[in-house]
Amino acid sequence: NDVSLLRLCSLPCPLFYWCYQSQFRCDHTCTGKCQDKPLTFRCSGGAQSPVNIVTRSVQRDEHLIPFKLTGYEKKLHGHLINNGHTIQMDLPSSLKIERGNLTVPYKALQFHLHWGKNGGPGSEHTIDGEQFPMEMHVVHIKEEYDCLSQAAKDGTGVAVLGFFFQVLLSEYLKFDPLIDALKNITYPTNRTTLRGVSLDMFLPSRDNLTKYFRYDGSLTTPNCSEGILPFYHNVTCLLSLLQLASFSQLRFSDGNHMVNTYRPVQPLNGRQVYYSRGHAVLISTVLLFMSTLLSSALSLHTQPL
Repeated sequence: NDVSLLRLCSLPCPLFYWCYQSQFRCDHTCTGKCQDKPLTFRCSGGAQSPVNIVTRSVQRDEHLIPFKLTGYEKKLHGHLINNGHTIQMDLPSSLKIERGNLTVPYKALQFHLHWGKNGGPGSEHTIDGEQFPMEMHVVHIKEEYDCLSQAAKDGTGVAVLGFFFQVLLSEYLKFDPLIDALKNITYPTNRTTLRGVSLDMFLPSRDNLTKYFRYDGSLTTPNCSEGILPFYHNVTCLLSLLQLASFSQLRFSDGNHMVNTYRPVQPLNGRQVYYSRGHAVLISTVLLFMSTLLSSALSLHTQPL
C-alpha cells in the first residue's frame, strides 16, 4: 500500500486524517485499543495520479477534440475556503464541459490548487521531469451524480481539467481578487466570498485550450479513487513570483505553513498517455526556459519563511 506517498495518521483515534509529506508533525500513529485497526485511506492501485508525462512516449488520439466549455465566462460569487490542505472554491453546476472524447456532459464541482514554497516547484504532474510552481484542478462529475464520492465509484464519473502555472515577471492582475482573498483564509476552516470572478479569468485563452494530454488516473488525495479522467493542458497560466509566494503564507491544520501541497509522481504501470488531435509536442524547450527563469527569479526575490 502506497501510504508513504501521502503520509497517513490518525487524529484522533479511530478517525483518520491524512497529510502531505511536507507536514513533519503528521508522522505519529494511533495509540490505544484501536492501534491495530487498518487506516481508512490506503492509496494503492495501478492507475494512480499524478504521473510524469514523457513527451517522447505519448501517442496522438484523434478522438481528443477541443472541449466545449459552458459557463466558464460567467461571473461567480462563491466561497473560497482553506480546507486544511489547500484552497478550494465550489462551483455552480451550470458550468459544464463537453466533447474532448467525453461521452456525456460533465458539470463543474470545484477547483483547487497545488503549489510549492515561495513560488518554487509545486505541481503534482511533471512533464519530462520538469515540475511547475503550481497546478490547478477544475473537478467535474457526470451530471447524474450529486457529489464527488458518488461519481468516483463510476469508472468514468470524474473528469479533471488540469492547468500548470509558470512565473511571470510582472503581476497578473486578473488573479488579484483570488490573491487578495488569501489573507482572509490563513487558517483551516476560514472562508471568504470571492465576487465578480470567472474561471476564464484564471485560465489561458480559449484558443489555446485545444492542446492537452489525457490518461487514466486517480484522485491525488485520499481515498485516491481510480477511474478518474485527467486532462492536462500544455499552455500554461502565468503568475508573478510574489503572487505565487502568497499561497505559502496559508496554514495547514497542524499550524505549519501550507507549502509543498503536492503528491509525488506515481508509476505509470504500463498506462498510455495520449495527446490531442493537432497537438505538436514541443514543450520541453519552454519548460527548460521556465526552469531557468524560475531559478533566477528565486535567487533574487525569495525570502525563507
